[in-house]
Amino acid sequence: MKIRVYYEDTDAAGIVYYANYLKFCERARSELFFKKGFSPQSEEGYFVVKRLEAEYIKPAKLGDLLEVTTELVEKRGASILLKQCVKREGKTIFEMSVRLAFLKDAKAAKIPESIYSLISEWKVS
Repeated sequence: MKIRVYYEDTDAAGIVYYANYLKFCERARSELFFKKGFSPQSEEGYFVVKRLEAEYIKPAKLGDLLEVTTELVEKRGASILLKQCVKREGKTIFEMSVRLAFLKDAKAAKIPESIYSLISEWKVS
């Protein structure tokens, strides 16, 4: 997914505020569902962030065109592990590993096969 850095994404020096990288990655995950005609939240349940580890490699700046990639690393019964990277001109400037837990009615639940089949394809930009 491509994202342009706007003024609202930056601090006074024109550098992307650290928390916005997490928002860029969240947007990219949601877009993966939308592109397939699904919603990230449905009657079957939804994912929540259980744990993440982030590495800030280089700063993005006002006007940069970024690309967010998402790769499924591991599937478990009620959770998945993703690697997400933010790239500028093909070079990684931010990466994170994020464990998402699947919930239904606010309780951990097995990921339905329909959602498993969708996320199995996640090695995309």
